Amino acid sequence: MTERVVLAYSGGLDTSVAIGWIAEETGAEVIAVAVDVGQGGEDLDVIRKRALACGAVEAEVADAKDEFADEYCLPAIKANALYMDRYPLVSALSRPAIVKHLVAAAEKHGATTVAHGCTGKGNDQVRFEAGIVALAPDLKCIAPVRDYAMTRDKAIAFCEDKQLPIATTKKSPYSIDQNVFGRAVETGFLEDIWNAPIEDIYEYTSNPAEAREADEVVITFKEGVPVAIDGRPVTVLQAVQQLNERAGAQGIGRIDMVEDRLVGIKSREVYEAPGAIALITAHQELENVTVERELARYKRQVEQRWGELVYDGQWFSPLKRALDGFINESNQHVSGDIRMTLHGGRAVVTGRRSQESLYDFNLATYDTGDTFDQSAAKGFIDIYSLSSKIAARRDLAG
Repeated sequence: MTERVVLAYSGGLDTSVAIGWIAEETGAEVIAVAVDVGQGGEDLDVIRKRALACGAVEAEVADAKDEFADEYCLPAIKANALYMDRYPLVSALSRPAIVKHLVAAAEKHGATTVAHGCTGKGNDQVRFEAGIVALAPDLKCIAPVRDYAMTRDKAIAFCEDKQLPIATTKKSPYSIDQNVFGRAVETGFLEDIWNAPIEDIYEYTSNPAEAREADEVVITFKEGVPVAIDGRPVTVLQAVQQLNERAGAQGIGRIDMVEDRLVGIKSREVYEAPGAIALITAHQELENVTVERELARYKRQVEQRWGELVYDGQWFSPLKRALDGFINESNQHVSGDIRMTLHGGRAVVTGRRSQESLYDFNLATYDTGDTFDQSAAKGFIDIYSLSSKIAARRDLAG
């Protein structure tokens, strides 16, 4: 029986060439699987037909935009997930979503191997392969670019030699990955970290320096889930899409950073994530109003670790799964409305209201009606500072 390989297929030159390349290298039949996580571009049926024309014995396409938003973007919003306090995990979130479909296709078609188009020096090879073996420990993984030296020049020559039905036009100087949660741009002149980004690289966001009217938006959450925008009910996908448009028009969500890759190198990345940044900003502020102090403090530690695990390809790991339970529990009271002004590249919170609020006006006010018992403070401070006071006496005596 002929071996079968499931290939993560994008419809582009590299993965189209990989179909025939894998077949020649391994003698296996190739099943192409394309997953739509909101990256835009060509119609899924066009991509499916191209895979078949390039030699795939089967081709599957999946519209996974809602699944991606509900099962991957939403947990990141609840976790206020920002890797290195800045990056909302755009690409890192999409990989496990794609992996789930690849593993399902491998099981359906009796494949023994899953292939992807990643290089040998990036994070995504780890995210794909760690995810695949976490769901199906017996599956093997291959990467033609990494394992069979399938360079861009060789791919173009292969394409022309086999007369594959795909254009071999000059590649963009940038490496771009995008989905509904954001867009990542790297390489090209950006590899010199002194070079400033130019406007041409941006697609999801307008120039924040351009004059325009501010946009006020009210986002409603229920237990950490965005459920309405300006009073109109939305799905998670719709919330992200609408805020991509509105926050993007104000230049919100541009991030230019040098980040620590899992493989040990530092890499310069430029991101656009207007909807993600707007939603996380709103969610963080609603947590400030509704989450008890000690829980909030501990959750910030969990958020950092959760983001690192997801960035490092550990979406399906036991620790990540356990932290999900904590994050969901901590969101049970995160319900209410956040009003924000979107303008000049910033999403600024201007109002909060919640039936679950822990903010007590009568305790907070300094005016008439103050119910805070200030006379209790002195004894509290005496006890609170006692251990430091005792230690200071010892240290000064020495």
